[in-house]
Amino acid sequence: MDLLILAGGAGSRFGGPKQFEPIDDNGNFIMDYSIFDAVEAGFDRVVLLTNIEYKTLVEETLQKRLAGKVDFEVVYQNKDYAEKKYGIKRDKPLGTGFSILETKGYIKNNFCMINADDFYGKESFKIAFDCLTKLDCQKSDFAIVGYELKNTMSEKGSVKRGICKSENGFITKIIESKAEFADDKIVVRELESEKQYEVEPNILVSMNMLCLTPKIFEHLTVDFEKFCESEDNLRNKELLIPDTLDRLIQDGISKIKLVSTTAKWIGMTYREDKPFVVDGIKELVDKGQYPNNLWNN
Repeated sequence: MDLLILAGGAGSRFGGPKQFEPIDDNGNFIMDYSIFDAVEAGFDRVVLLTNIEYKTLVEETLQKRLAGKVDFEVVYQNKDYAEKKYGIKRDKPLGTGFSILETKGYIKNNFCMINADDFYGKESFKIAFDCLTKLDCQKSDFAIVGYELKNTMSEKGSVKRGICKSENGFITKIIESKAEFADDKIVVRELESEKQYEVEPNILVSMNMLCLTPKIFEHLTVDFEKFCESEDNLRNKELLIPDTLDRLIQDGISKIKLVSTTAKWIGMTYREDKPFVVDGIKELVDKGQYPNNLWNN
């Protein structure tokens, strides 16, 4: 089973490539712990999508650490696609949908997609692996591991989350929103409608831990071709994987199961979050959930 890690972000709010920020005394990144948990859960192959500018860094860190421990492959994303094909320069990436599409020739099996800078927890990888074993690779039915919103918040500012609406265990709508604390309550603002309201702290949200089959590439290809028909899209917008998943739900093409985890998210949205990440990981190590030296134990 494959684990796809998206690690191409610039980390604008963090002030640098947070996916390659060391968070323990041995220089490991958050994604090292995700890979460790994934291998423990049964995943046997890792595909990392990142920028070519990080090539040397990846070779000197992750590739050395993972040698002989798991099948590890790196895909370097095409940052200048819009300029090369359409003559349109843009600063921000083309979106998570395009990022996944770039790995089409590398992933042949059911796979779990995650963000490099999010810590998902052991329980979540076990849940994801179990989901993937039950998905038919020839069908467009998928699953999302949903986190309780209260377990994914940052004390330092707003966070972007996909609010999951569901019926009978299947997602009916994914609403991209920003969430933040306000007077000990959690308030979300929908990105598209700007609608703002208070939500229950245990509402399930997507942290981009997606259980997908290779059929997703067919749907992303269709959406990306349509995306490229608009010059405004190519200049200013992004093709996001939640948008494709939502389209598939609304068109009756896909059933997407929502499976919940009680794991607590740890991640770095802001530079000020790093001490909490370091302390959170150290606490798990001290409890014996991880070895003191992750890859050399």
